[in-house]
Amino acid sequence: MTHTRFAFIRARWHADIVDRALDGFQELIPAEQIDVFDVPGAFEMPLLAKELAKTGKYTAIACAAFVVDGGIYRHDFVAQAVVDGLMQAGMETNVPVLSVSLTPHHYQETDHHNAIYRAHFVDKGREAANAALMITKTRQEALRA
Repeated sequence: MTHTRFAFIRARWHADIVDRALDGFQELIPAEQIDVFDVPGAFEMPLLAKELAKTGKYTAIACAAFVVDGGIYRHDFVAQAVVDGLMQAGMETNVPVLSVSLTPHHYQETDHHNAIYRAHFVDKGREAANAALMITKTRQEALRA
């Protein structure tokens, strides 16, 4: 493990589920190497990711949100805008911006669904940490070549 810093942005909508992604992320990357930032919802993540990337402090930035159908707006449009914004932030700053932004086809606020998605976010957080470590290593090797 290199001594690098990672940023982890988490949306506060469904925080009880989203926070599990940080748990998974910290299974592979020590908490001492992670700066955690909270935003109101998924839509605010791309701007903060871009601003954090521009500081030059972070090797990679992971962003976690749970975008569900609230019945009054098209959640799929929000999710697409967020993922596009995160990709754009990474491309403009040359800092990897990883998405743990999930949009389930079916979600109901039941104990059963909440348990499923909490566990899923732990897995996705772990996958984001693996991706952050891998892209960090690959980029370091590419720069040495």
